Amino acid sequence: MPLKVAIQMDPIAGINIDADSTFRLALEAEARGHSLFYYTPDRLAYREGRVIARGWPLSVRRERGNHFTLGPETEADLAGMDVVWLRQDPPFDMGYITTTHVLDRIHPGTLVVNDPFWVRNSPEKLLVLNFPELTPPTLIARDLATIRAFKHRHGDVILKPLYGNGGAGVFRLDPADRNLASLHELFTGINREPLIVQKYVPDVVRGDKRIILVDGVAVGAINRVPAEGETRSNMHVGGRPEPTVLTARDREICAAIGPTLREKGQIFVGIDVIGDWLTEINVTSPTGLQELERFDGTNAARMIWEAIEARRSAGSG
Repeated sequence: MPLKVAIQMDPIAGINIDADSTFRLALEAEARGHSLFYYTPDRLAYREGRVIARGWPLSVRRERGNHFTLGPETEADLAGMDVVWLRQDPPFDMGYITTTHVLDRIHPGTLVVNDPFWVRNSPEKLLVLNFPELTPPTLIARDLATIRAFKHRHGDVILKPLYGNGGAGVFRLDPADRNLASLHELFTGINREPLIVQKYVPDVVRGDKRIILVDGVAVGAINRVPAEGETRSNMHVGGRPEPTVLTARDREICAAIGPTLREKGQIFVGIDVIGDWLTEINVTSPTGLQELERFDGTNAARMIWEAIEARRSAGSG
């Protein structure tokens, strides 16, 4: 049955159609006969008991420079949609959090993907705390003395903003580094949030594996290799995607976290694994669909829509 689908995302005009996962999901939706409505997060509103958005009917195609067409601008009552995609990129700030509260008002009558309650309560660098046996030694703190003691204990660490994304603000501090106090001063001058510190995993030089899970089941992976002289492997900062396979350890990690993801309505998830260690569980706006499809032909977008359609058919939201 065709579905009415709303997509809450960043401005569509500026996306890279060869890499953007939201674009791939939209293409697959249209191929399956679903109709699309597009709006940006600033156009979402709660008004007198209704959740509304001002946006446009949308059609997409894989043509660079001509990848979308918008219909007339209109106001949509999102409770009348079958599915709403929560797909804008972080930062995971109060604006982002507020959208999850608003979308909570229509879910699960309208299926919001991923479930906004658990997106709000499971940001990328915090959900991993549920699985300490799978992660490298990790600290979340703002106090400099506490961070300094953790670094002294582990010697070589990664320091990054707790709610950052795309590799921004990620620093490696090796045993000889003298910049911890300066970085702490910089970060704490910007906001009031804690920092996250993890023991450095040397295997990152061979890549940071992005594993795609659909409704809690691993469907494939890509490896992201840091550029020469870089610690960060994110593709936003020059990381190189390459084909890879799931190892026994990868499958062990996915089997451990999969039931939690499915229970919490996290249909499309991308986890980061370095060596034998889980470092992040990305639920806000995961990427990697197009790279996976190019490398080994896995159409994860189709699998995601099959999972959504199954949930709608079952009436479970």
